[in-house]
Amino acid sequence: MTVGSVVDPAAFRAALGHFCTGVTVVTSVDSGEPVGFACQSFAALSLEPPLVLFCPSRTSRTWPLIEQHGRFCVNVLGHDQADLSRRFGTAGADKFAGVPWSPAPSGSPVLEGVLTWIDCTVEQVHDGGDHHVVLGRVTTLGPHRPHRPLLFYRGAYAATERTEPAPGILDNLITWSRHDDWI
Repeated sequence: MTVGSVVDPAAFRAALGHFCTGVTVVTSVDSGEPVGFACQSFAALSLEPPLVLFCPSRTSRTWPLIEQHGRFCVNVLGHDQADLSRRFGTAGADKFAGVPWSPAPSGSPVLEGVLTWIDCTVEQVHDGGDHHVVLGRVTTLGPHRPHRPLLFYRGAYAATERTEPAPGILDNLITWSRHDDWI
C-alpha cells in the first residue's frame, strides 16, 4: 500500500508481479569461459538503431564480467525451458555444466533450443536504483522456433497459447509487425 510518496517494497513487488514478462538468459564470455544469468527485465527499445535493454541487479556477480567483455547474447527461453531458467537464476552454480551451446558471432553462448537469440554490444549503462539499465546495440539476430515462450507471472513460470489479436489493437507495440509507427 502507498502512504504519501513512500511505496512499500512488498506491495511494489506484488503489484508488478501482475505484469507478465518473458524469461531470458543473458550470456557472454570471461577469459574464454561462458558466463550468464537468468533475466526477466528485458525489452526491445528501438528499431532505428536496433536497441534492446535489460536490467541486472547491482549485486550481480555476472554483470561486471559481461560489461568488461562489452558483448552479450540474449537467449529467449521457450515454455519447456523452466529448468534452464532456474539453473541460470541460481548463484554460485556451474551454470553451463551439461548445457549445450554454440557461440554467437560475438563469441557469447547461444543456448541450445532457445526460441531465438539476440547478439549485442553494450551501448550504454545507466543507474537504475538497485539495478543497472543496460542498453545493447543489436548486431545479429538468430533464427526463431515457432514455440510458446516461457513467461513469469505472479512469482511462477507460466505459458500461454498464441491467439490472433483483433485488427488494430496491437498496432502500437514494437514487436507487432503490421505497422511500424510506434517508434
